[in-house]
Formats: sequence, structure tokens, C-alpha cells
Amino acid sequence: MAALNKFTKTLSIDEKAEIKEKFTELDANKDGFIDLHELKDALNQVGFKLAGYQVREMIDEFKSKQRTAHQGKLNLEEFETLCLDLKSKDVASTFKTVVSKKENLETLGGMSSISSEGTTHSVRLEEQLAFSDWINSNLGHDKDLQHLLPIDSEGKRLYLSIKDGILLCKIINHSCPDTIDERAINKKNLTVYREFENLTLALVSSQAIGCNIVNIDAHDLAKGKPHLVLGLLWQIIRIGLFSHITLDSCPGLAGLLFDNERLEDLMKMSPEAILLRWVNHHLERAGISRRCTNFQSDIVDSEIYSHLLKQIAGNDADVNLDALREADLQQRAEIMLQQAAKLNCRSFLTPQDVVNGVYKLNLAFVANLFNNHPGLDKPEQIEGLESIEETREEKTYRNWMNSMGVSPHVNWLYSDLADGLVIFQLFDVIKPGIVNWSKVHKRFTPLRKFMEKLENCNYAVDLGKQLKFSLVGIAGQDLNDGNATLTLALIWQLMRAYTLSILSRLANTGNPIIEKEIVQWVNNRLADAGKQSQLRNFNDPAIADGKIVIDLIDAIKEGSINYELVRTSGTQEDNLANAKYAISMARKIGARVYALPEDITEVKPKMVMTVFACMMALDYVPNMDSVDQNNHNSAAANSNNSN
Repeated sequence: MAALNKFTKTLSIDEKAEIKEKFTELDANKDGFIDLHELKDALNQVGFKLAGYQVREMIDEFKSKQRTAHQGKLNLEEFETLCLDLKSKDVASTFKTVVSKKENLETLGGMSSISSEGTTHSVRLEEQLAFSDWINSNLGHDKDLQHLLPIDSEGKRLYLSIKDGILLCKIINHSCPDTIDERAINKKNLTVYREFENLTLALVSSQAIGCNIVNIDAHDLAKGKPHLVLGLLWQIIRIGLFSHITLDSCPGLAGLLFDNERLEDLMKMSPEAILLRWVNHHLERAGISRRCTNFQSDIVDSEIYSHLLKQIAGNDADVNLDALREADLQQRAEIMLQQAAKLNCRSFLTPQDVVNGVYKLNLAFVANLFNNHPGLDKPEQIEGLESIEETREEKTYRNWMNSMGVSPHVNWLYSDLADGLVIFQLFDVIKPGIVNWSKVHKRFTPLRKFMEKLENCNYAVDLGKQLKFSLVGIAGQDLNDGNATLTLALIWQLMRAYTLSILSRLANTGNPIIEKEIVQWVNNRLADAGKQSQLRNFNDPAIADGKIVIDLIDAIKEGSINYELVRTSGTQEDNLANAKYAISMARKIGARVYALPEDITEVKPKMVMTVFACMMALDYVPNMDSVDQNNHNSAAANSNNSN
């Protein structure tokens, strides 16, 4: 976190990010609040060391002045305001020292090319170590990475290992198999330019699987900026770990439902909440009365972990409870992790990480345990499973939303959009300023929450009509109820409007770009490059073999396509291979493509349109990184103006 200057009147982007991260960790039940009795711990974690009496006075002041409408609780905005108040007082003069001495943090000065002198970023050494160890364990066998792995035991070479882009591409494919066609990765004769291509491919592909890459570009990764590298790695690894916590991957999850619950209730839960329920399920089966409510303070004594490991292990694994005989918590954690090693699950954590309750790494440890040893009985039949399994279309939309940085993170479309808040954020991205936030219910009162959410959804439909969306038969109630067909109809129009709005802004003609102009542009580009391919419309069956997309990429960037890799038989298998190559090569030249190869082979006109639109955008901005940098500067300015 950036060192604070007591004369500064605002919180920097880095400071806000650190505060938000700590607030989220303390918000155990994920309701957007922390209890006031946790205030001292919360302030301590972001570096404000206050005496008990000072914190009690602050709490009394909050209550007497009713500065919060939620009795006994504090939301993120109020917590940020409180930190800003403290920053402007003498407390801030000690804050820089506190941050710099924070255990397991390494402070790096002036990492950003646009940062002011004295700006620092805190790098969590435990994350550096954990991610390096995970990479060594999971990718150490890859012959393409022999020049990079293993990373040293302290993880210091992690950032240098990322530099040529090959490792990052491999990490993405490990978390989400087949995201990147390996034929698109530059593995030999690596120049700075070819390394940069790999980094662009990795970065755009990470966005396609749902990573938020705002404020990160290929130059940052090439320079090995630690805080950005670690942030991106965590997003990719987390997506991979969480991808298996689904009914499709583990039908036994249905056994975690309570008597009065349905499958839809499980789909509404976040992966973290499902993991907590899974842990408690096994504690109950083990006859243990203790329950886990978070992956921080509740696990520091290793007791819950020890019983969990014993319960999920087979009888032949020789997992025991010896750790509980050890009084020293760090030694106890080491013995517990030795039991995890017997299950080949000693990943992400050191004993110190357990004792310190490091949220990210403990969450990753438990997710890895679940993925390898769920220990759940598969039900004979799950009624209604087919109707709630995530479709390819739903997954694409979800990844797009999450890559936009919406909050909260979207896990299941129909529950996470039902209050309208994510939809409003997307409208605001498409047309900044269109949302009148004073009309939006951001927090919901217990007695009126159903009506407030419905009012939000009604307003969301009104905004769609302002943007000329086709919303015949769609009402706010449909979004609130999670009507799949009608919700998807709105989401597609949001994604379409987003894609075309970017294109229109780049073209800067003053007129909106329409689909017919995209088709015309494609054909002009192909003809100018001497290609024989032609596109009639986005339903054209000729799209299925992928060659039109491949030829267009080569027309935009001459010589980028290796035509020896393009298959010509027209079989379904060869068409799919071409489509995979086409999408990876499009991303490699910087096109922000969210579509999947199957969208091309099956000629899905909606997603096909986005593919061509994203490539058309490259014509207006050959260097997409410059746009990212401008957006970053604009976002920073807007953030500062709003404070």
C-alpha cells in the first residue's frame, strides 16, 4: 500500500485497494458490512495502530451521531471515510512506518511509470512463495518450461520467469484447459517483440476467462511488476480452483443441501460459502461440534484442518490427529501440513500462513483439498440438474461481466443479477453517466428488500429502453425472478452494446457503428490483402471452418498466420482445430475476443459478430495498450475527482 502523506486529502487507488481487500477478508458472511466490535482489528490490519480507548471513543461517536444507518455495523464506504479521516490526522504520520514494517510485506518504490515519486506497493512475500511453489509442482514437468523452472525456493525469480509469456500461457491453460492453442505461443527464437506477443496473448486470454485486467498491460508484465503479477496470478489460479466447485464437476455437492433447500439455493452460493459448508459437513460427520465460519481466525489453531483431513482421508492414508497434541501453534500447523502431504495436498500454505490466517492462501488450500478429496457421496439421481447446469453461453457472459470488474463477483447469472446492481455497473461502462445512482438501492433494508430489488430491476429495464434495446415482454420482475430466457436476452444486448460502443468511440465518426458496416469492413480488409475469403453476414456457413477469421487476422497483421497449421478437410474435428487457432491468434494480436471456438464452428451469429468487431477495433488502435493506459489515466482522474 502506498505510504501515506498526512497532508494528502484523498486515498490513492492502491490505498483503496488495500482497504477493500482487508474489509472483504473481515466481512466473514459477505453481507457488505463489518461489525463495529471488529473495528480495532480492521484498522490495525490497514496500518492504523490505535489504543483501545481511542477505538471505543470512535465507536461511541458513530453511535451517538448515527453516522451509520446500520446499527452496530460499518460498510466499505464508511470504513474508507474513516481511514481518510485518520489519514488527515497525526495517526497518518506513523502509518508509513507501520506499513513498511508489516510482517511478510516487501515495499517496492516507484514501480509504476505514471506514479508520483515516493509511491510504493506492498508485495506479500507469502503469496510470492506460495504461487512459485504451486507453479513448480503443477508445471515443473512441462518441457517448454525447462528454461524457467523450478523457480527458486524464495520465489524471487517468479517475476523474471513471467517475462517471456510462455509460463503465463501455461498457467492459464492449467486453470482453464484449452483456453490458449499452444500453436499460437512463440516458443523459439524469442525476441523482445515475440515475448511481448506471448504476454499479449496471455493477458487477453486471462480476460476471456473472467480476470479483471484493468490497469495491467503487457509492458507491466514484461517489467515484472510484482504487485501486478501476483494480482493476476491469484485471479487465474483462483478461477482454476473454483471451476471444479460445481454440481457438474462434483454431483455430491447436492448432499450439502439442507432439508428446506433446493439446487437453486446451492447455485446462489459463492464458492467460498460452498467450501465453508463442505468443511462443516465433514466436521459434523466426524462428530466434531466445532464449526468453521471463515478461513482466517477460525483455522489458526489447525484444529478444524486436522479433523477435516482425518475425515476426508482414506483409511490407508495414515492421516492422524497428532497435531492437536502440540501446544505451539506454528509447530502444530507444521504437523497438520505433514498430514496434508500424505494426501498430496500440501499446497499454498506454510505453518506461518496458517497461524497468521492469510485469507487467500487458506482459501486456496481448502479449495485444493476439495478438488482432490471431496469425500461426498454421489446421489443416485439429482432432479432438475439439467435445467441449472451452466451453458456455454452463460459462462461466456459471466466471464465478460467479471472481466469488467463488477462487484460483487458473478458466480451464477440468475441470482447475482436479480438485484440489478451488476446490471447498473455494466450500463455505466457502456454509457458513462446514464445511471442516476440516487435512484438505485445499493443497500437493502430487511423489511423492504424485495420491493427495493424489484425497483432496481424496473429501473434497469428503463435504462435498456433508453439505449434502444429490444425489451418487448421483459419486465423488472423477470430479472428479479431470474427468468433465464429474458435475462439472457438483456445480457446479450448489454454485451452487444458494449462491443459496438467501444468500436464507435474508436472510430470517432460521431455515428454508431452497425453490424452491416462490420461486414463491409471485413470484406474490404480481406480484398485489400488479396485473400479469397468473403463474408456475407454473421450467419454465413463459410464461417464454420475458421478460415475467414484466420485470413482476416493475417490481413490485419501480415505474416502472423502459419498457414501450414491451417486444416482444409472441412471435417468437424479440423474445423474446431482451425477455430481454436483463430481465436488464440486473434487474442495474440490484441483482439479482446470472448467467444469460444465452438461459436465459430457452430456459426453462432451473436458471438461471431463480437469476434469481427473486436478485430475491427484493432484497425483504429493498432496499439491497444495505449488505449488501456488512457483508460487507466481517465479512471484515476475520475477516482480522484470523486473523492
